Amino acid sequence: MKKRFNVTGSCNPEWHYMVDTEKRFKAVEAMIDRGDYFTINRARQYGKTTILQMIWRRLSDRYLIIDCSFEGIDDNAFSSHAAFAKMFARQMVNRLEPRRIEEGLVNIWKDCTAKDLDELSETITRFTKQSPKPVVLTIDEVDKSSDNQLFLNFLGMLRNKYLQRSVEGLNSTFHSVILAGVYDVKNLKLKLRPDEEKKYNSPWNIAADFNVDMTFHPEEIAQMLGDYENDTHTGMDIKAISEEIYKYTSGYPFLVSKLCKVIDEELGRNWTLDGVQEAAKTTIFNKNTLFTSMTRNLEEYPELKRFIYSLSILGDNITYDPNNPVIDFATMFGIIKYDANRKVSIHNIIFEEVLNNYFIAEQNIADMGKLRINYNYVTDGRLNMEFVLQRFHDLMREEYREEDGKFIERQGRLIFLSFLKPIINGTGFYYVEPQTRDNRRMDLIVTYGREEFVVELKIWRGDKYEQRGRDQLSEYLATRGKDEGYLVTFDFSKNKEEKEPQWIEWNGKRIFEAVV
Repeated sequence: MKKRFNVTGSCNPEWHYMVDTEKRFKAVEAMIDRGDYFTINRARQYGKTTILQMIWRRLSDRYLIIDCSFEGIDDNAFSSHAAFAKMFARQMVNRLEPRRIEEGLVNIWKDCTAKDLDELSETITRFTKQSPKPVVLTIDEVDKSSDNQLFLNFLGMLRNKYLQRSVEGLNSTFHSVILAGVYDVKNLKLKLRPDEEKKYNSPWNIAADFNVDMTFHPEEIAQMLGDYENDTHTGMDIKAISEEIYKYTSGYPFLVSKLCKVIDEELGRNWTLDGVQEAAKTTIFNKNTLFTSMTRNLEEYPELKRFIYSLSILGDNITYDPNNPVIDFATMFGIIKYDANRKVSIHNIIFEEVLNNYFIAEQNIADMGKLRINYNYVTDGRLNMEFVLQRFHDLMREEYREEDGKFIERQGRLIFLSFLKPIINGTGFYYVEPQTRDNRRMDLIVTYGREEFVVELKIWRGDKYEQRGRDQLSEYLATRGKDEGYLVTFDFSKNKEEKEPQWIEWNGKRIFEAVV
């Protein structure tokens, strides 16, 4: 079977190009060997199911692995304790029978007539005591049931059995229980909507912390591409391409594999820096379940939406605090990350673009008719960024002069992105440089064709800050080896001096400055 890049379901090293997961697996194996109960809680399409299948493939010689999933379970299974016990027993039989497990062990579950969780607990003990190997239970897709009280009672029963192991023996219950899902069941999902009950107590507080790094780092991406290159001989620069893929994805597993898959199958194996960017654009502008889930979460949780807007559009400087429920949600969903200084940012460039597009669409609907693009901004395939800023300056003066200043101050960056997007759409690309994001300054990197433009968006805070803005832009241009840049300053002072956009010389750089 010819190997390929996989973005659906779990990955198998015999069928798919994969990063080396040995380090991650060893960390999980160590937790199982210790008899830990834990939750693999990571965002969607982050490799959770792949880890569970590795556990079954690689540890079945030492453990009896029972791999269950609560996905697709009928709601009737949670209608009563007896119905839940029957469903659980059926899952056990379905996992044991095909593996030709000792008939006596299978019959324990076939004969199970438990009417409540106490009787189910007794059945588990009979089963684990008779098993010739320690029994490991894995349950995938626990999010489907994490807000169901009966399921929480089941976890509470497992917790009690875990605590009794020191008295009744290690084989009196499952050796290890591993739950997999987006939510960390140890800290049950906190409801962000005001009309819902907030849940802080968890029956899973005996669970060990799962601190395994599941992101793909550049050297790991390079190893995967090396395996691919050995089969295909494309001649790619593996180090450069792996670093470029990481730049756009920050190692989010699905996105890494997606970009590789797009390049391999849709872009004629264009393993160049331009090919990576094209794959990123293709991924952004095609619907997938990951992006749909992310934006749906914003719609479902208004506080989360306001938080992401303040972070991605307003550039608010937010410190990571895991005890804040909104930050905890955004982290669990994989939307944000934080650096060594605990400063929060959107997880990756691709998410940044998807979220910007989401907010831009809302802005375009609100500003229907204002953001008209009735000019040609491209000549001979080259984007005229000077003209873009000139027209944006005129637009703000014509259409937004009478708007409330505070409103426009908060919306100014989004209005600019909404104006820019249709101009470069389909050919160009932009992303925000995370190191320069704050509530006063934001640097946009805009690419069009093979040209790159640096555009700084800044809020006017007086002449001293204006000069500092030019200093910052000129310094940033120097780091990127550029001689020209663009500065858009939003000035909302009452006595603002009307200025026409113009080129200025500053610290050896040419800056086209538009004050709006």
